[in-house]
Amino acid sequence: MLWYGLLVAAVAAERIGELIVARRNERWSAARGATVAGQGHYPAMVALHTGLLAGCLAEVWLAGRPFVAALGWPMLVLLVAAQGLRWWCIGTLGPRWNTRVIVIPGLPLVTSGPYRWLRHPNYVAVAAEGLALPLVHTAWATAAVFTVLNAALLTVRIRCENRTLSAASASAPVFGTGRDATT
Repeated sequence: MLWYGLLVAAVAAERIGELIVARRNERWSAARGATVAGQGHYPAMVALHTGLLAGCLAEVWLAGRPFVAALGWPMLVLLVAAQGLRWWCIGTLGPRWNTRVIVIPGLPLVTSGPYRWLRHPNYVAVAAEGLALPLVHTAWATAAVFTVLNAALLTVRIRCENRTLSAASASAPVFGTGRDATT
């Protein structure tokens, strides 16, 4: 269990790193006249992602979930791949990446990197991580609850992003965070 706790702590540290990058990028965006949309769902997103980390540890500890190598190792590989995809998205969007929906006037839509193939690649990373992290140590209830709640939240989030980007493109060739802004 100790190594799993360290893994969850590493993912939490990565999340803190994302928030630092997002705050820096938010200042960069604000200096360029950015607008922020979708503030209503943001607290639910923060709570859900915090709950994922807490749920992983609580379920493994309270329910005595074992490490099952045939499941755990492939899920660890999936988790690492999800982190790679997430940071590829962050690197591709550069200072336009954010955890909030932010639109910067005058910037074209990003269509390189993973955005060449997927409309919302960061959300693929989020979904994979939400499934893989708990299943590394057979926390199947946490994986199931996160997956269902995340699907509902992403429905709201993606609609918000698509509306915001469509409205921006209708008024001018203006786009913001690329195609997604993630946690």
